[in-house]
Order: sequence, then C-alpha cells, then structure tokens
Amino acid sequence: MRKLLLATTALMAMSSVSHAAVIDDLGINPTSATGAFSNSVGGSNFSDQYTFQLVGGPKFFTIASATNVFPGGPASTDFISNFSASLFQQVGAVGGGDDILLFGPTTPFSCPLQPNCQGLAGAAILNAGNYFLQINGQGGGTSGYGGNIATFAVPGPTVGSFSLASIITLFK
Repeated sequence: MRKLLLATTALMAMSSVSHAAVIDDLGINPTSATGAFSNSVGGSNFSDQYTFQLVGGPKFFTIASATNVFPGGPASTDFISNFSASLFQQVGAVGGGDDILLFGPTTPFSCPLQPNCQGLAGAAILNAGNYFLQINGQGGGTSGYGGNIATFAVPGPTVGSFSLASIITLFK
C-alpha cells in the first residue's frame, strides 16, 4: 500500500499543470542580437522573467516584444490564455515584491500580417539600472513564445514611455 501511495504521489507531481518559472539574464545593454528569448510553455501556467542591466546612458530607449504563433485560429489548442507582459525595475531579488512596475500588464493583440498569432509589445525610456520583463499566461497544447528586448542609449534629456503605436508613428 505504501508503494502505491508513493507512486500515486509521484505521478500527481509529474502531471502538475504548473510550469517552473524561467529566469534568464539577457546581460548588459541587450540589443536585437543579444536580447532574444523564448520558452516552450506547453499546457501550463507560467510566469517567466528576463533580466537585463542598463549601463552608461544617460537614458536608454528600450523596446520589448513577444509573439505566440499558433496553427488553426483562436480556438487552437496552442493559444495562450491571459498572455501578458510587464516591465519592472528590479529592487533586490527578481519578483521579491519590492520591484517597481514601470508598465503593464499589457494585453495581447492579433498580429497584423499573421492570422494565427498573438503579440505583446511595449517601449520605454529607462535610466541606467536593473530591470526585468515578466511574461505570464496559461499555455495550451504545445504553445510557446519568442521575443526580443533591444536597447540603445539616447543622448540628451528624455521623458516618459511610449506605446508601440507612437513608436511606429515616430519612424514613419
């Protein structure tokens, strides 16, 4: 009986629908070449953090985006429910409760050129310091996401944060 109880407990632990958090360090002043990240979340809840450090400056223009491309449309098993992202200034340990929320949580949008795709995006002007991007959701089927954080130093005084629409307008 004891062996059966131990086997049942082990089987229940293996079939858990929660996913260990990914904490990945993207380094100092990540660029589009060094700021790539991805995670195959499958059918589980997830809350992943991608840390980065900004050094120099005086300020940094930072763009972050993530996408989930899934086959078969919104009813597909690979859709990510409650897909969201938030940017935090790190204070102490990542996710320790004392971090400062800078923007988010964002809500997903449908990708304009890919019919079966969810996307998240945002941009901000940041000071030198330690930051992390947190991506959350409930994966379905074999879902996963990929994304990128790109930063570059900007000279002179700058203020605020920007939406993706305002960034696109700036570059038109």
